[in-house]
Amino acid sequence: MTRRLVLVIFPDFQLLDAAGPIAAFEIAERYRPGSYVLSVQAPDGGQIASSSGVRLTAAPLGDGPFDTVMVSGGDGTHRISALADIVTWLQQTEIRRPTSVCSGAYLLAEAGLLDGRRATTHWSRTDHFTRTYPRVKLDADRIFIRDGDVWTSAGITAGIDLSLALIEDDLGAEIARRVAQQLVVHQRRPGGQSQFSALVDLGGRTGRFADLMDWIRAHLAETLTVERLAEQAAMSPRNFARAFTAETGTTPAKAVERLRLEAARTAVETGHAPVDHIAETVGFGDPERMRRAFLRAFGLPPQALRRAARG
Repeated sequence: MTRRLVLVIFPDFQLLDAAGPIAAFEIAERYRPGSYVLSVQAPDGGQIASSSGVRLTAAPLGDGPFDTVMVSGGDGTHRISALADIVTWLQQTEIRRPTSVCSGAYLLAEAGLLDGRRATTHWSRTDHFTRTYPRVKLDADRIFIRDGDVWTSAGITAGIDLSLALIEDDLGAEIARRVAQQLVVHQRRPGGQSQFSALVDLGGRTGRFADLMDWIRAHLAETLTVERLAEQAAMSPRNFARAFTAETGTTPAKAVERLRLEAARTAVETGHAPVDHIAETVGFGDPERMRRAFLRAFGLPPQALRRAARG
């Protein structure tokens, strides 16, 4: 079965929103020839400049039916009225599986394809998107979301995660795994993983808490209450909790859990220490508590991740 797949771009699209999925589907086609016919399309076609200035050659928006249409995001979505041709095309074209990368969700929402559905987009657009499209059940703390046949993903690199999930849905887990290996992606992130983890790692939008993040990583085995973190940051607990959440998009407690999860996952996948020992050294204490945290974040328990890493 050959699936017609269209990647829609527009002036000032984000290059990686397009290039990442293109590479993923190209590789999937190598492993399973005849699976995809991919085209890049835009209103009127031609040379379309990304926000970086690099151009892609696009065909004009074509006639369906299409199996999958993936709408790129980018700075161009700040001027949604200028993209009315794409919105109309989305409304009038037969598409089995509409999808979007990053702020491409604006175009799906403008076309009414997300009304009443769960969706996600880049964390920086959350407030504006929610105000603009109140009928969409936005969950901006997700890497990607599937609601029926409609898929949306978070910022930029999440387009690769979305593409791998689509490939798995089409061709099975083995092909998706081989594509991920070829892309040198360590492992496909489950859709439920928080996109705010990168902000936590960086210490927030401005890096204000970068030193605190380094300190937390060095003290994971200890009890890390809001009060102790606030003391380390030289702030009152109330002001600290409010400022930290505003900077990182998550609470101090969830950030600590995230850092513990990353440390534990590295230890599980690359080492040989027993799981209960890892749970203690990274601050989970109880291995069952760590197992539940792994299931929430990664969709798999520690032992399953260890087996997958060594398989």
